[in-house]
Amino acid sequence: MRAHDIKHEVEQLALSEKLLLIEDIWDSIASSNDILPMPEWQKSELDKRYIEYKNSNMELQGWQSVHEGIRDC
Repeated sequence: MRAHDIKHEVEQLALSEKLLLIEDIWDSIASSNDILPMPEWQKSELDKRYIEYKNSNMELQGWQSVHEGIRDC
């Protein structure tokens, strides 16, 4: 089945069926996450940020305050 055909079939589904399909697709991706390696540029960026964090006195915020800050924007 081609992507266009799949898209057409999905468009015919009820919203609740689409949400279940999305959940199944996401679960499938999550279970095979180790197959997709992290790119080298992303590893480098994470290493850089971790080093910056360890070498500074930056003040960290809890998830609740971050969430409130985003919600207030």
